[in-house]
Amino acid sequence: MKKLLGKIFLIFLTLCLSELSASTYEWKASINKREAYLNEAIYLKYICSFSDRGELYAIDFNPVGDYENYTIKLLSQSERIFDGKRVNSYEFVAFVKRSGVIEFAFDMSMKKTTKDAIENTVLGRDNFENEEFNSIKMMRQESLLVDVKESSALVGEFRFEVKKDKAVVKAYEPFHMQVTISGNGNFSEIKLNDFKIDGVKVFVSKAIQNIKLTKDGYNGSWNQKFAFVSEKDFTVPQISLEYFDLKDERLKSMGMESLNVKVKKAFIKEELLDEEESRFEFSYDFIYYLLTFIAGFLVAKIKLKKHLDLDEKSKNFNEKINNSKSLEELVIILALRDSKKYEKLILQIEKKEVTSLANIKKELLN
Repeated sequence: MKKLLGKIFLIFLTLCLSELSASTYEWKASINKREAYLNEAIYLKYICSFSDRGELYAIDFNPVGDYENYTIKLLSQSERIFDGKRVNSYEFVAFVKRSGVIEFAFDMSMKKTTKDAIENTVLGRDNFENEEFNSIKMMRQESLLVDVKESSALVGEFRFEVKKDKAVVKAYEPFHMQVTISGNGNFSEIKLNDFKIDGVKVFVSKAIQNIKLTKDGYNGSWNQKFAFVSEKDFTVPQISLEYFDLKDERLKSMGMESLNVKVKKAFIKEELLDEEESRFEFSYDFIYYLLTFIAGFLVAKIKLKKHLDLDEKSKNFNEKINNSKSLEELVIILALRDSKKYEKLILQIEKKEVTSLANIKKELLN
């Protein structure tokens, strides 16, 4: 009888010790502000701390997505062992879409397996394809609340900059302008008004964002390029963007005043080719500039006088090819001569499929 009681005690003691040595974990959630404005970045952090290395647990937690009241973006996710204990950390940035009290409460699950199941998975025993879990505990994260106030669609701290050509151009020569907005905020809400100017063809590049997500939202820059082509003087309209400044907590505006551009009369093609392009530095990043120049010139050349016969033009064209000192200069010469005829070669140069100026000259002059 005593032996039986001793065995029962040992079994009970073993079970107790096993239970005491089992992994435990604790979740903590935090939010960096209790009040915010519409579209302002809100930083959320969730930490799961284990009592040991927590090797038998897998965490399923991914609230990233676009919801009715807010959008959640992943900032970072990590798992590390500190002082022999496992710590999982999740950082998110939320952007709220409506005013009022907003609650963040996300579902997640803790999946527990066994050492045998891990060995089966690692060693490939019994053809196990996936890790086995003998228990899955569904949980909901701690509820986090924030009171969201009304504001304009664009919020943050911004700087506005305009780079532009000298406001004097020749007829059908493009006037270039680049708008850059930098700082911190929801850059996706930046939208410039369409430029509609009588008698002016406006070419607009796609807006480019160079931004990085941080605890305070997106940080970086937004820029867009424009080219205006006309045969007469014109005015670039005023640019005005309203935004809510988070630092000063008030509405502000940024932009530029209207700009008058003087347009000189058009020159004949040969004069255009002879002049130095002092204002415009050729770059394949700005290839649309060249396209706008060609488009403007094709319209203009209808009105230009043909004062040279075919032989003189061909001779002049060959001389310009022979005297060209770079592929960029050669592209402009070919485009002005006949953009359709030399379209394939221009594209090959643009894509750097051909890089030898000497070989191209030889091919064109033969």
